[in-house]
Amino acid sequence: MDYRQIPNLITTARLILAIVFFVILSWYQYEGRGHSTLLTIGFFTCLIAISTDYIDGYLARLWKVESGFGRVVDPFVDKILVLGSFIFFAGKNFIIATEVVDGQIYVAHTITGVTPAMVVVILGRELLVTSIRGLAEKSGVSFGADKWGKLKMVMQSVTILVIITYVYFLEVLQRRASPEAYEAYRSYAGMFRDICIWTTLVVTVGSAWGYLVRSVQFMRGAGR
Repeated sequence: MDYRQIPNLITTARLILAIVFFVILSWYQYEGRGHSTLLTIGFFTCLIAISTDYIDGYLARLWKVESGFGRVVDPFVDKILVLGSFIFFAGKNFIIATEVVDGQIYVAHTITGVTPAMVVVILGRELLVTSIRGLAEKSGVSFGADKWGKLKMVMQSVTILVIITYVYFLEVLQRRASPEAYEAYRSYAGMFRDICIWTTLVVTVGSAWGYLVRSVQFMRGAGR
């Protein structure tokens, strides 16, 4: 095997790991089907997929074998992993009822702290930047990720792992700990989880600003 294909193989493996991670999330249900062990497996599956994101790019640059495949598929896998994770976190598998009257659920929320509106914000940013990048690179202008885009990816990745950890220990403590310990964890760990989520949203939205500025400069230059 040609060693120059290793970065592309790692990228492909990341896509497979993302699919495995989504299968785990689709099977698991908080206070329902599945066991907290699934979250442990999911955590390490996601961690490996996130960690190898930096390995394939580093090797491609080190060996000077950056290819069209990696240039397209690598960011695609990033977006699939992040968007898929947040979509699942805002979905039915992580919803719990908080107010039930006469057997009817009146109020429910996600145990992950992620709402559909947050997913729309993240998805909107990704679609906007992808459209801008596609238009620029079609005209021969390089439009790679800047430092804010990289920070955005780091924050999103960390937040995904924080959410999985939070849900795992919440379920474990609900079964094994005292009500006081459970509520204390839910309060303080939930606060930390929310800080991570909202910081991620701010960085995600803010990171689009640089792309907008660069796109305006590009269009002004193209119009001359």
